[in-house]
Amino acid sequence: MADDFTKSVEDGLKLAKRIYFGKDRSVTPPKPVSMDKSSKSYLPTAPMVYAVVFDPAIVDNPDIPSYQPHVYGRCDPAALIPLQMNGIALEVDCYLDTAFVTLTGSWRVHCVMGSRSCDCRLAVPMGEQGSILGVEVDVPRKSYCTQLITMEENKDMEKASRAGDGGFLKPHIFTLTIPEVDGGSNLSIKVRWSQKLLYHDGQLTLIVPFHFPEYVTPAGKKVSKKEKIQLNVNCGTGMEVLCKTTSHPLKEIRRQVGKLSFSYEAEVLTWSSADFTFSFSVPSSHIHGSVLLQSPSVHDVDQREIFCLYLFPGNQQTGKVFRKEVVFVVDISGSMRGKLLEDTKNALSAALSKLDSKDSFSIIAFNGEIFIFSSSVQLATKEAIENAIQWISMNFIAGGDTNILLPMNKAMELFSHSPGSIPIIFLITDGSVEDERHICDVMTSYLTNEESIHPRIYTFGIGLYCNHYFLKMLAMIGRGHYDAAYDANSIELRVERLFTRASSTVLANITIDDLEDLDDFEVYPSHMPDLSSESVWTVSGRYKGNFPDTIQARGIFADLNNFVTDLKVQKAKEIPLDRVLAKQQIGWLTAQAWFSENKQLEEKIAEMSIQTGVISEYTRMILLETQGGAQVSEPGRVQEPPKTMEYQRPVVDSKVQKIILLQSLGVGFGNVNATAENYPPGSEEVKLPEAAEIFVKAASNCCAKMCGYCCCMCCIRMCTRMNDQCAIVLTQLCSALAILGCFSCAELCCSGQEGG
Repeated sequence: MADDFTKSVEDGLKLAKRIYFGKDRSVTPPKPVSMDKSSKSYLPTAPMVYAVVFDPAIVDNPDIPSYQPHVYGRCDPAALIPLQMNGIALEVDCYLDTAFVTLTGSWRVHCVMGSRSCDCRLAVPMGEQGSILGVEVDVPRKSYCTQLITMEENKDMEKASRAGDGGFLKPHIFTLTIPEVDGGSNLSIKVRWSQKLLYHDGQLTLIVPFHFPEYVTPAGKKVSKKEKIQLNVNCGTGMEVLCKTTSHPLKEIRRQVGKLSFSYEAEVLTWSSADFTFSFSVPSSHIHGSVLLQSPSVHDVDQREIFCLYLFPGNQQTGKVFRKEVVFVVDISGSMRGKLLEDTKNALSAALSKLDSKDSFSIIAFNGEIFIFSSSVQLATKEAIENAIQWISMNFIAGGDTNILLPMNKAMELFSHSPGSIPIIFLITDGSVEDERHICDVMTSYLTNEESIHPRIYTFGIGLYCNHYFLKMLAMIGRGHYDAAYDANSIELRVERLFTRASSTVLANITIDDLEDLDDFEVYPSHMPDLSSESVWTVSGRYKGNFPDTIQARGIFADLNNFVTDLKVQKAKEIPLDRVLAKQQIGWLTAQAWFSENKQLEEKIAEMSIQTGVISEYTRMILLETQGGAQVSEPGRVQEPPKTMEYQRPVVDSKVQKIILLQSLGVGFGNVNATAENYPPGSEEVKLPEAAEIFVKAASNCCAKMCGYCCCMCCIRMCTRMNDQCAIVLTQLCSALAILGCFSCAELCCSGQEGG
């Protein structure tokens, strides 16, 4: 899908050369586009809007109609012409390690003649673990907004609504199509999403995609272009917050204990050419944290009180981390062939090279069988790591089916359980198997013995054929962490991040005391993970009763000394805990719902999803079209944060004319059949038809030359005089040969020339 998208944008940029901007010296077209053929060149690096052009003949300046050589035929798939942007505003609210981003912008359909219309496609790249929360669009005479519905409502709407193509182009790029926008119209769009802050060396870093290409800058130099950013930080600690770095010249407008506010506003010649980044820290050399409490809203499906307990590892550069006994359990079934296995081998080699000489390791490769590097964990000496990398190159050969239980059982047998070390199983797979619930039960039985430190399980899923909720459940049982690469190109980066997290444990066996008097207490995740120096530790949940004023957190340091700290309990008056915790809680609850097959829990998750705007496996996103809807906020204008942070579900009223059902945005629960057939991840993508490049490449005077050499016009005139039966017979007999002939002729006529 991403390759098709970038090809369509490349075709659209060539087609855009037809647009005439006038002879006035103050009006010039954007600079020529770089002809870099990299597949990343045309993927959006900031929120973008594109005109979806099937008919090249409609491409023209809506203000200055010009003579254009007529183009016959259609672009299939459609060419995507990036629209010029008139204004942009970014508002970011950071709470703990989560950021809520609201982007408001205005774009103009500058490339379609005023008498015609086209669909417009919105593409929104989001930051780390981004989750789309909602989109609002305002065009002349119509407005659109997204809404989440339950699966029961989805069944009813599937019959009454038309299907849309909204979904994820890449795991971090959300797309949505706005239908039938007139040429020359302005689109006002507001997009909301959440994302995680990165944590490293005691610093939290926000990275928002905000790098706009030159060709979205309006052609007229006299056009006012305003860029605005507002940033609010509330770390919840009640401690001083120190700013570290920023990409844009922010001005501090408010500072309180634990809180900061900044703004930036400027008239610009060109739009931002860098992502918006901001780093800050809560200076402390030791582990510290707090407990936040909040009452549920009246619309909350769960009326128990909300709590959030978090720990910052502090600056642990000199802190001691646990020694590790790591068993890498790696899928080498037939579906892992090619790039997937090569990237996994590279990621595994990089992980081995980062082991300390005091660490121990072994490797198990599996398909229907298992292949073991060593019968027990061995010290990570330089020689042992070199032997392991050589063993990987010889034994990692994709083939066979998938059996996960066999290697997991074997991995449990390899640990030596030496004092002061943490046993870790690091599982990497792209497949789903039938006995996943049984595997969870078996792993639970291993982890209920009397050992002081049980084996930890870290899981990593590749693609959409593996059951990510099984892997999440397995990680929760093993007090580890889970991550995934839905996109094969991100395997190495994400495996490295997860292994770094596993390698930097500074506090294990964390427990919470003084909660015995609560009437009802539920925590997510149910098995508390360890604290890493590379992440903020967060658990949350619901309770009934009187929460104590302070509680104690306990754990074990790497030197086996005990850790005890008092955590102050406070009300979270300005932090929307239900929204901050929603994605994490929905993920854990979905894993539990899958494992227990609990329908009531599924219904609860659906209500939580609708209440908070966070997508889930049990809800579906729709697009509502309203005639004469309310205006979206003025583009480029940053508004003050609303008084209430509660998500308001849109209400369908009598003005709604159309309901567009978008593609499912969940990752699903795996595909056992695809795994059994060894389908590689990525083959689940629906491929678009091959592009008829002749009509895009011939978008300008090249088309006139082509028509002079071949008989396309004659064929068209002849076909207009045929009756339907004759046309059907001719199509069945000659269509394939005729298309191939036209393509060959066009290639001969246009070879060496760029369209336009």
